[in-house]
Amino acid sequence: MFFVRTAADEDVEKIRVLLGETFHDAYDPFYGADQVAKMVSGWHSANAIRSRIGKRDGEFLVADDGRKLGGIAYAAIYPKMAKTVMLHQLYVHPSCQNEGIGRDLFAEMETCFPDAEIMRVEVALPNVRAMSFYERLGFSEVDRMEEWGAPNSGLPAIIMEKRLQQH
Repeated sequence: MFFVRTAADEDVEKIRVLLGETFHDAYDPFYGADQVAKMVSGWHSANAIRSRIGKRDGEFLVADDGRKLGGIAYAAIYPKMAKTVMLHQLYVHPSCQNEGIGRDLFAEMETCFPDAEIMRVEVALPNVRAMSFYERLGFSEVDRMEEWGAPNSGLPAIIMEKRLQQH
């Protein structure tokens, strides 16, 4: 049984390992292991994770069963758009997928930003499984972009949005 809680500094290494394994599982078929390894080392370093955990306008959640992390989610206020939250990461370890962990992480994340009206997420274009997941949560495509994850990545993505319930 996984419980969703706020991430802490002592979770950084477990989060780093989970993101590495999950990224390779999800993206190696599209981009190749070498490209994914570069993405993981740049985007998911211990320092990058630590800075997200400590971000003032953000929330970093983990799904924890007391022994291991089954998934993570990170979102922050989107400075470019009023009352909008950007869901930067929502990943469930391959061994824990299809158990409702992603849905539970998202349900908790929706409550973390009471003033937000919209949640946005960028999904790599080949990641049809993730697009389907977000559609089931109520997201729909609003735009496309050429540079997913980092400038000059050359990785196209779609941008999806969901209206949030006002509490």
